Amino acid sequence: MVIDLTPEDVQAKLAAHDIVLIDVREPREFASERIHGALNFPLSTFDPAFLPLGGSAMIVFQCGTGKRSGMAGEKAASVLKGDAHHLAGGITAWKAAGIKTITLDPATGAVIDAGS
Repeated sequence: MVIDLTPEDVQAKLAAHDIVLIDVREPREFASERIHGALNFPLSTFDPAFLPLGGSAMIVFQCGTGKRSGMAGEKAASVLKGDAHHLAGGITAWKAAGIKTITLDPATGAVIDAGS
């Protein structure tokens, strides 16, 4: 089962270092805009066996709108020994909640890290 988390839940858990946020979008999507602290594990090559397990932090999946992160959660549930978690609504919901992302300046290619 995949459990939905709100952007505010994910932001608070990231700040407390209680989660590992896994962005399952493709590398070009991740490069152009991402959530600060997220790791990129594209769904197209996703293998739950390679998730960073072993610590006390919960794995949370994230994508653009929530569809791919839900799929990754379903694939990973057995490896996670129970429920998987994801950011409901993805980075779209994150931005709608007014939480900052890391982007690229299209004119210069410079990274803009507005923090969270």
